[in-house]
Amino acid sequence: MEYEKKLVVVVSLKKGDTIIIDNAACKITDLSTSRPGKHGHAKVNMMAVGILDGKKRNKVMPGHDRIEQPIIEKKTAQVLSITGNQANIMDSESYETFDIEIPSDLADKLQEGNEVLYWELMGLKVMRQIK
Repeated sequence: MEYEKKLVVVVSLKKGDTIIIDNAACKITDLSTSRPGKHGHAKVNMMAVGILDGKKRNKVMPGHDRIEQPIIEKKTAQVLSITGNQANIMDSESYETFDIEIPSDLADKLQEGNEVLYWELMGLKVMRQIK
């Protein structure tokens, strides 16, 4: 599956950045860099949590290597209808309508006509909050 991403040098990353580990978008929670050895390069140890699944992941890479970073588009939409745990929403800019899953923490607060913020990342659309 092809999606929008960019390559960044590992040493330029900082806490809070998003990266792709094991084909999952993750937010970096901890970052440590070891000193270069006599014949080696500095290693960067990254601890990250999946944005969509909440799983903890760890990745160790040489500092000069590049890693993929997902491009997250934040968009607004209006809720047209709600059926079970799915909402039919219309994008505020393109007027495209589509179904999206309602997160469990928003299920009891969401109503038809509400404005919602959703993210488009790695080919998925994810509802994040009610505006």
